[in-house]
Amino acid sequence: MLRPASVTTSVKFGYMLGTPQYPWLLNDLSDNALGDADNQQGSRPVDVTGLTPQRLHAELLAATVSVSGAYLLGALHDATISKLHRTVRFGQSDVSWLEGLAVLCRNLGQKSWIYREGKERNLWILETSSRWIADRENVTSDEQRLAYARGYFDTEGGIPRDAGARFYIQLVQKNFADIANLKAMLEGLGIACGKLHNPSVRVDSEMWRFYVSAGSQRAFAERVSSWHPRKRKALDDWLDRRNARMKI
Repeated sequence: MLRPASVTTSVKFGYMLGTPQYPWLLNDLSDNALGDADNQQGSRPVDVTGLTPQRLHAELLAATVSVSGAYLLGALHDATISKLHRTVRFGQSDVSWLEGLAVLCRNLGQKSWIYREGKERNLWILETSSRWIADRENVTSDEQRLAYARGYFDTEGGIPRDAGARFYIQLVQKNFADIANLKAMLEGLGIACGKLHNPSVRVDSEMWRFYVSAGSQRAFAERVSSWHPRKRKALDDWLDRRNARMKI
């Protein structure tokens, strides 16, 4: 079955259903990006990164403009945006996820660059213009909502790294209204979720989390899924193990 397919300083913002267009986002964003991507030392156009034609990359290439934009809006929860240079920076140690983002940027007609931040650090940056944010339509269709949730999960979601551990799907965010909106979005798609709660007031009174209910984990893994290579593999492996147990 075909399944859909962290920056050093991050900015968190609320995305609400039915809100107007997005220029207001740029008024609340960070000025600490490194500047114009064209002038970054060691930067390279994404056209020469050599993506392999695997299934995940094929899904990214096939994503429509609206789905690509919705995913990137979800992924913006862990990005840095420069109001001065009007650029967006996504950072990860896993450059393959950034190469996937580059495909989605290209789907929007956006150029982007991937470069290593520092000679010794295992941190890669994808940088692109932020002008596409203001051009995105509201996330209204089910397909867009699934893509938005996928981007949100790929930056703010968690699953066990140990295949032998009890499986869970969690999403975490400091903006209460924003994560409550995501929870309502998932439940509107028929994916049941647990209570939105603060894991520990003593550790961080502003951190909020909810789990996808056990009965909806399969629906989340199949419908929302992931476009992050590691998380996608973990979800697919869990689905394969679950399906194998059901056949016994």
